[in-house]
Amino acid sequence: MKTLHIYLQLVKVLCISLLTVSSGITQSFVCPNISLSDTLTTGKIMADFSRNVLSHYTSQQDTNPSDYLNTAFRLQILAGEYKQALQSLKACRQLATTRWTIGTLYLQYEVYTYSRMQQSQTKQSFTDTFTQTFRQYVEAMDNQTLLLNERAFLNDIQPFERDWQQEVSQLKDRDSLSLTEAVRLCKSYFLYEVHRQMIPIARKLLKEQDDKRYDIQDNVLIPTKDGARLWAIVARPKNSTEPKPTALAYTIYADMRNITQAKNAAAHGYIGVVAHTRGKGLSTDAIVPYEMESKDVNEVIDWIIRQPWSNKEVGMYGGSYNGFAQWAAAKHLHPALKTIVPYAAAIPGKGLPMENNVFINANYGWAFHVTNNKYMDNTIYTTPQRWRKMMNSWYESGKPYNKIDSIEGQPNPWLQKWLLHPAFDAYWQNMVPYQKDFSGITIPVLSITGYYDDGQISALHYLKEHYKYNPHAEHYLLIGPYDHVGSQRQGAAVLRGYAIDSVAYINTPELTFQWMDYIFYHKPKPAILKDKINYEVMGVNEWRHAPSIEKMHNMLQSFYLSTEKAGDYYRLTTQKPAKTEFLTQTIDMADRSTSHNDYYPDPIIRKELDVSDGLAFISEPFTEPVSVDGIFSGNLKIRINKKDVDVGVVLYEVLPSGEFFHLSYYLGRASYARDMSKRQLLRPDKIESVPFERTRMVSRQLRKGSRLLVILNVNKNPFAQINYGTGKDVSQEDIQDAKDPLQIHWYTDSMIQIPMRK
Repeated sequence: MKTLHIYLQLVKVLCISLLTVSSGITQSFVCPNISLSDTLTTGKIMADFSRNVLSHYTSQQDTNPSDYLNTAFRLQILAGEYKQALQSLKACRQLATTRWTIGTLYLQYEVYTYSRMQQSQTKQSFTDTFTQTFRQYVEAMDNQTLLLNERAFLNDIQPFERDWQQEVSQLKDRDSLSLTEAVRLCKSYFLYEVHRQMIPIARKLLKEQDDKRYDIQDNVLIPTKDGARLWAIVARPKNSTEPKPTALAYTIYADMRNITQAKNAAAHGYIGVVAHTRGKGLSTDAIVPYEMESKDVNEVIDWIIRQPWSNKEVGMYGGSYNGFAQWAAAKHLHPALKTIVPYAAAIPGKGLPMENNVFINANYGWAFHVTNNKYMDNTIYTTPQRWRKMMNSWYESGKPYNKIDSIEGQPNPWLQKWLLHPAFDAYWQNMVPYQKDFSGITIPVLSITGYYDDGQISALHYLKEHYKYNPHAEHYLLIGPYDHVGSQRQGAAVLRGYAIDSVAYINTPELTFQWMDYIFYHKPKPAILKDKINYEVMGVNEWRHAPSIEKMHNMLQSFYLSTEKAGDYYRLTTQKPAKTEFLTQTIDMADRSTSHNDYYPDPIIRKELDVSDGLAFISEPFTEPVSVDGIFSGNLKIRINKKDVDVGVVLYEVLPSGEFFHLSYYLGRASYARDMSKRQLLRPDKIESVPFERTRMVSRQLRKGSRLLVILNVNKNPFAQINYGTGKDVSQEDIQDAKDPLQIHWYTDSMIQIPMRK
């Protein structure tokens, strides 16, 4: 009966072409009857289904050759057309963007396909043919090349399986599929089935390579003077006898995959060490984010230089929390620490959990992510719908911000602790270099961040303070159109809808070791670092270089507000008004049917922009191309009927086409505008100055005919604290504190300064 069932299914699939509607009408395919429990039958059904879909998909090859080939080789592999699949795969690789530098594109599928070809010829098992083919490919690779390619063989199968099961569940009660749906079904099956067969074998073979190439210790516990023990992973090149410098990454993101990071350092000629925050991994201590790094990292360095494989020199690198850890170590600079390479480095208290003293919800789940267990609670952190629901529920409830975790349903003790420190006080200052601490940081530094990195203002704060207190610092910055993740790896070709310039593609890990080689092995400095500030100009497709942030531009253009309308907007003028006037904005802070201040750059380019909840000011069109290069700032003149307010300033380029290109933004609390460590309440019904400069750096060539658009607003939305203006601790205010609507007068002698280069 089972044989008959298989036969009937194959006949059903083979008859699909007879039911395909004639050319010129939407093609449809009989929906395959798939059993998730019968992998053998499913494989045969999907092979024939893919073959039929492929015969109709060829009509798409002239539309987008790259997309066509990317899909065609997958269908061909499923259909057993292995020679054609290899031709399509290699053609697809040739059409791929030049940004592809991490390994060989689709190498895993090439190895899989050759293995299947060999299996069909020799009748060996797939395990045997895959093992032989894999070894032929990797044995000749050096350590760096293998590491660049190994991630392709180490994908997690579960997401592919989950997607495939979801696709199959959607087939229920369906008689037919469109071509698009049929292709999607085949691609989903391809990802699941190919990785299901390949990954278990590949993991064993990669472990075999590790044993040949490295000495790895993944269970090191480093004692501290106060009795704690810190988990570390150490990787050394196999049979290395001479002491070497150590490349150290220090992280709270405990994961056995950190072995790969340690191996990467070893592959580049260093001793690779990945150490973890106390309490993480094999450490039995309590998990303590942020508070112990300025002490613990230096104890790790002490341990490193006592090891026989160490030459007593250490360099640090890594992003986000790892970037913070480097600066924490530099607060009390260890003599053996010779350089740091922080990417997208965080500053607790200045970039998160609050930005310019406003607590934001973007990282609300982070504390659970890193403290729920000894490794990582990835499940809780990767459920955005949960956090969106929480934010909306809290916003609608009108409860104080310090009750937000009671609404979410799970106590957040770390947030509650941080809420006790709304100013950048001694609690935060003790975690990172503060003021004169920077004068003692005399080692070379390479900072990397992005225009759309959420943590950019933190990364640049370190840079600016370093130069402020040590004018002769050897501190380089590399910045381009990257987000938080792209700054740490290799930026996406398309970022939030914006296709980045081709020259902007960089490989951050590779650049890191070029820098390390410059420091430790006296090799040439990375070519892209031609001056202290190295930045990609969006829209020009070129890197520019300047000795300082101030030298990125050759003019600071001041703009002022106007009460005069220019179409749908007010005018933004370069002439300081002869007579000061004001525009009034009235906001009911208790109203939950509206929100104010849409500042986040996602997407970066918008076809439409709703500015009805704020005040928008537009400049005259530029008569020639001009670039915005640097950090925009300003001084807002306002009068409110409260004691405090959180303000937003968003900067756009309005293209001649009418599209809106997001350049930068500011979010901050007025009472901390002059001093982030000391609150100075506003005087109700008095004109006050609110200076701001902690905005995102950007470099963008504005086109002839483009205009600048500045949007001023009060921050009231589900994504951050709500400042009701009573002067009390904002985290304790609730909707009952709203009382009279906020009335804010924006005065026309408010100034917005834009750094520009003509």
